[in-house]
Amino acid sequence: MAIAVINPTTGITEQEFAAHDAAEVERRIGLAESAVRALRDTDFAQRAEWMLATASILEAEVEQAAVMMTREMGKPIAQSRAEVLKCAKNMRFYAANAERFLADEPLDDPSAVNASAAGARYEPLGVVLAVMPWNYPLWQVIRFAAPALMAGNAGVLKHASNVPESALYLDTLFTRGGFPEGAFTTLLIGSREVEAIIADPRIKAVTLTGSEPAGRAVGSQAGAAVKKAVLELGGSDPFIVLPSADLDAAAAMAVTARTINNGQSCVAGKRFIVHTDVYDRFAELFAEKMAALVVGDPMDESVQVGPLATRSGRDELAELVDDAVQHGATVLTGGSAPAGDGWFYAPTIIADLPDDTRLVMEEAFGPVATLYRASSVDHAVAIANQTTFGLSSAVWTNDDAEAEHVSRELDAGAVFINGMTVSYPELPFGGIKASGIGRELAAAGIREFCNLKTVWKS
Repeated sequence: MAIAVINPTTGITEQEFAAHDAAEVERRIGLAESAVRALRDTDFAQRAEWMLATASILEAEVEQAAVMMTREMGKPIAQSRAEVLKCAKNMRFYAANAERFLADEPLDDPSAVNASAAGARYEPLGVVLAVMPWNYPLWQVIRFAAPALMAGNAGVLKHASNVPESALYLDTLFTRGGFPEGAFTTLLIGSREVEAIIADPRIKAVTLTGSEPAGRAVGSQAGAAVKKAVLELGGSDPFIVLPSADLDAAAAMAVTARTINNGQSCVAGKRFIVHTDVYDRFAELFAEKMAALVVGDPMDESVQVGPLATRSGRDELAELVDDAVQHGATVLTGGSAPAGDGWFYAPTIIADLPDDTRLVMEEAFGPVATLYRASSVDHAVAIANQTTFGLSSAVWTNDDAEAEHVSRELDAGAVFINGMTVSYPELPFGGIKASGIGRELAAAGIREFCNLKTVWKS
């Protein structure tokens, strides 16, 4: 895949970039290794000062960065601005909390291990490779970079090939905030070069956010090199609506959950599982609100859904919908790509899916929702758990006992009750099953790329 900005609103290639050659890749990894040594001589206070300065740069450049992301991958401009500010918030969170999260953990009673003092400490691993996707060009990277740098690691980024401007923006961002040269650097390379970089002895760990096939490949390569890997992969998140729910609020939130980021989010609600007692009314409300969404140029402030980021992504989404229709599923709204330029797809709801429909098991990465009728609470949970994914989930009910029961039974890394999945710096983020390994954010996220070292003294 060419390293290029192809505007998804028009389909026009606006700028192409030359890949880094082997010598440049070597130079940049060498800089990262040197930066690790420099970071070892700093303390949390110094790194926090640099991180806060970097956050201030992002906040000052919010409009520039937002326009860049919208041009590269098509998200509505208001959502791009929100992404930039969320990145800055994450930086400030780790600047304030890293030292507490990584504080030494002395044993209360060292005599129990025949010592005068004993405990554990967190130390940085070194250079960490980050393989990142295009759907949140800044947030996915900062979600890793802020805790990794605050822990004293250096980051090397292999970004998606269709967001090179975002990749290069990140390449200089942290040094502009004061971090040593090489503390965070970008490699403009293709996916074929990743395996060799994982095998490089200077790379101590790898993190990937992306598709399940990409995660399996990177995970196996990291395993072969005996290196830590954190994998945040796909999802087909259930959004369960039970009889006691506020249906108007649930339907409105369902639309947002399915179409945020033009439907291209791993933790977007994708499968809407509704109790039969309220199914018909919810389906009516959901279809009405989805059909009313404004689709168009994402630079227009009034637009709610822009184009898919790539032509191949739009075509794959259309194939999934066509397969469902051919198998007898019912389209409640949408179901086609509009005529004209760009890689748009109409917000869509599909119901009555036969079991052999691809959409039952595969992730729809775009504004396409699938609707299921559940005969009971336990039936809703069974439908939710039937896929290989287990990223996040949402449950709508005003019965506290029911909410507790469902939240315990769902196979997922997170459950949101009467809301939609949102990532917060304060809460751990990640999935189970084929949705990944490890956690990001909160204390768990900064500890993933640390050596938990035991220290014992006689």
